[in-house]
Amino acid sequence: MLYLDAADVRRALPMPQAIEAMKRAFAALSDGSAVVPHRAVLPIPKNAGVSLVMSSYLDAADRAEQAIAVKVVSLFDGNSGRGLARVQATVLLIDSETGQLEAILDGAVLTAIRTAAASGAATDLLARPESRSLAILGAGVQARSHIEAICAVRPIETVAVYSPTPSKVEGLIREFAGRTDIAARFIAARSAAEAIEGADIICTTTTARTPVFKDDDIRPGTHLNAVGSYTPEAAEVPPETVARARVVVDSREAAWIEAGDLIQPLRSGRIEAGHIVAELGEIVLEQQPGRTSLEEITLFKSVGVAVQDASAARLAVDNARREGFGRQCSW
Repeated sequence: MLYLDAADVRRALPMPQAIEAMKRAFAALSDGSAVVPHRAVLPIPKNAGVSLVMSSYLDAADRAEQAIAVKVVSLFDGNSGRGLARVQATVLLIDSETGQLEAILDGAVLTAIRTAAASGAATDLLARPESRSLAILGAGVQARSHIEAICAVRPIETVAVYSPTPSKVEGLIREFAGRTDIAARFIAARSAAEAIEGADIICTTTTARTPVFKDDDIRPGTHLNAVGSYTPEAAEVPPETVARARVVVDSREAAWIEAGDLIQPLRSGRIEAGHIVAELGEIVLEQQPGRTSLEEITLFKSVGVAVQDASAARLAVDNARREGFGRQCSW
């Protein structure tokens, strides 16, 4: 049995490979070759937390690409005061032929990479090819991963970052200042409006329960990735923006259960169920078109689906075995 810690998972999941793995995962979800039960949600209100159990089976003609994965991910809002990350997660990769445990992986890093890689895949398929400017709302783990993902699929020249906590923005910019793989110029925005002014691509990566920008600030031709909210009660995107955008989701079923960004405008009568034009996998499979005009606003709403974990875990374990890192453990 192979054990991959956080550093191992990051090494094993280069962002360009992770983005291609997400395209395959979403295609499998849309063509029916993935089995993905809806995740179990275990609220822990006493400790301001929630634990999610996510399982999936990724089928493939090539046995080497098949995977069973189970992830337990917990989000505890009070962890920052304990010196711990808000997201705690573990992924089990299980042999699809025998049911034996193949590997245990750090799930927090895997989740951060696969979530951003999904947005990278959506951006590659939906954003205008000439996009050069990126706005990031939020300054946490997902903000960092999303910068990597978007820069992997578009030649980004400027990255504007906004968070209501300026010190977090400053810390993020310091981290990227020393990197040679991302040449973009970083800007610490003083407001969400300043961050998204002139942005070609916007990523919302917050824990906010209400919209984090104004619809009037979104210009035609913008592509948005909204990944922060995953409950019906929370929405990062204004309903007016949702109503005038071409909406693509990771999973229709999951979106109508969890995506407050879509559920709330549906309940208020601003949109109908058919407002979702496609799953991302349908665009990968060329069953549905992506962007249909340069002026169109496109929105990728992701709540996260377990097939992403299976695909990412399969890729990570295969890369680690090929390159000879990670820890072999008896089980």
